[in-house]
Amino acid sequence: MALEPDDLSETDEAILDELSHGRVTPQYIADQLDLSRPYASEKLRRFVEHNHVRKIASGLYELEEDPRNRNNRSS
Repeated sequence: MALEPDDLSETDEAILDELSHGRVTPQYIADQLDLSRPYASEKLRRFVEHNHVRKIASGLYELEEDPRNRNNRSS
C-alpha cells in the first residue's frame, strides 16, 4: 500500500527531497539531515516497503514514485 501525502512527516519530506536529486545511502541522508544513520535506514526501509523507493544495492537507494505527487487515486 502506497503512502499518501498526509502520511509524511517533515523528515520524510526532507528525505524525499534528497532522493529527488539522485541515489542516496543511509549515511548520506543522516549527514545531510542531521539524523542518526539507523534512523535514516529505518525511514528508507519504510519507503521501500511502500514501493516509493527501490534498494538497488546494499545500502544504495533511489526514488521510484514520490508519494507527494500522488493524485487522489482510488485503490
